[in-house]
Amino acid sequence: QVQLVESGGGLVQPGGSLRLSCAASGSIFSTHAMGWYRQAPGKERELVAAITRSGSTDYADSVKGRFTISRDNAKDTVYLQMNSLKPEDTAVYYCHADPRVPGGRTYWGKGTLVTVSS
Repeated sequence: QVQLVESGGGLVQPGGSLRLSCAASGSIFSTHAMGWYRQAPGKERELVAAITRSGSTDYADSVKGRFTISRDNAKDTVYLQMNSLKPEDTAVYYCHADPRVPGGRTYWGKGTLVTVSS
């Protein structure tokens, strides 16, 4: 059974940092690209960052230079290091697994809340 379990969310002041983790189970880590999405209140879910199996990365313009996505294939874990956080980064952050093949099944975690506030 595939599970994606996020951790690391919380309350942080503007300018601070957090690191999110997503542990994957169910033997998908070697076959799926991994990503982080976020959804703020009243807004649609949006892609924050993604990383392929080979390590290629992609970022939303709003987080470039501040966020870094990485993956540890030995631990089946993907990370999102978030620096210089802003109030507009406040959202529920979701881990996502995508095989990037036609008809392939994708998976979501349940999310972790990040609140940036003074």
